[in-house]
Amino acid sequence: MSVQLACDALRRGLCLELRYDGYSRVVEVHAVGRTKDGNDIMRVWQLRGGSVSGERTGWKLLRFDEAAGVAILPGEASEAPRPGYARNDRVMVHIYGQL
Repeated sequence: MSVQLACDALRRGLCLELRYDGYSRVVEVHAVGRTKDGNDIMRVWQLRGGSVSGERTGWKLLRFDEAAGVAILPGEASEAPRPGYARNDRVMVHIYGQL
């Protein structure tokens, strides 16, 4: 998955559809960055889809190297920011883009 694609969805205010941990998910991107360990990640609000934890909606932190089949959904506007969102995510040592 491309950091640029997630940043594009964030900038355009559109949702992303992707496969993660074997589940299809639709998410709203809130922040895109890099961890201290060098992993590119994104903080998202999951609207629908599956999850290993069983939580189908809510806050998720997803790694780009574990995501596949990513596509911007041009007909589905993001309603971000969601309640609880805080800028300057502490997990990210470098932020590529955020609300």
